[in-house]
Amino acid sequence: MSLSPRLLALATAVPPHALGQEEVVERVKRLFGRSVELDRLLPVFVNSDITRRYSTVPIEWYDEPHGWAERNRRYLTGALDLLEIVAGRVLDHAGLAAGELGGIVTVSTTGVATPSLDALLIERMRLPRNIARLPIFGLGCAGGVVGLARAADMAAALPGKPVLCLVVELCALSFRRDDLAKSNIVATALFGDGAAAGLLRCDSTSQSPAIIATGEHTWPGSLDIMGWDIADDGLKAVFSRDIPRLMQAELKPAVDDFLARQGLRRADVDRFVCHPGGPKVLDAFEEVFGLEPGALADARGVLRDYGNMSAASVLFVLERMLARSGAEASAWGRALMIALGPGFTAGFAMLGER
Repeated sequence: MSLSPRLLALATAVPPHALGQEEVVERVKRLFGRSVELDRLLPVFVNSDITRRYSTVPIEWYDEPHGWAERNRRYLTGALDLLEIVAGRVLDHAGLAAGELGGIVTVSTTGVATPSLDALLIERMRLPRNIARLPIFGLGCAGGVVGLARAADMAAALPGKPVLCLVVELCALSFRRDDLAKSNIVATALFGDGAAAGLLRCDSTSQSPAIIATGEHTWPGSLDIMGWDIADDGLKAVFSRDIPRLMQAELKPAVDDFLARQGLRRADVDRFVCHPGGPKVLDAFEEVFGLEPGALADARGVLRDYGNMSAASVLFVLERMLARSGAEASAWGRALMIALGPGFTAGFAMLGER
């Protein structure tokens, strides 16, 4: 039997500027001015259950208008800084050198980089010149799970070689100071910046969780559920209020189909590692999986402490669960990772002992 890729190590990082939710609310009031429309939208900040988030730029930066070119320059600088930090951490955790890497998967949807972030990181960190590269753009919040799945595929194709999965999202840079649309206010209430890294390798000696199976499901007629619109001053968030309803109505069959292909049912899953897109999203996950309200405590804790960091968030949740429950596969049983993103797509990954 071929070896399954194992998650040797995991690391996360956030930028230096902490944004308290109350501070953000006061800033929003000052920038937009008080109005009936804003007063109607302000409860979303309290209802987000977020205490603080982190930003790659100080809060004063958001006071001034910024065009697409400047925002993307900030994205490139901030993303590379975070990726270098988190890549260094995960290599240290695993006791490996950068020169040992066989592949790198880089996931991000909050800016544009050509050459891609992985190529830029090769120069900065002196990664191997023959390293296999896979940059991934456009998956949004689903990118952490799907990126981990692609890294597992690459590790399986490179037996014995470690593969680095990097995820970075600088969501806060999308704030639009002249846009009182509900989608912009919701994004302003939810989004934070962060990065995560996972290191995978097919390893017969490691006791860490294996990536047992991966999969995806994309719903028909759902392209307008979530994504970005491109405006002159940057990326503009697209959210549908139907996301929780769609999850409650249609996620169960997709999950059941994925599990059935592994010979499993929902009752066979011991843990759920869910993307904390917002309180209503977590409520919907708990309903779909038949969990008690509030059962996804680690996901809710990540949302509270970091906000929604898009693709990076689910790996923050996984890190928190590993720290609390132990990193050995024998202590995990089966864990289902799940995140939803533009497409509208669900990404699945099953972790556990092979």
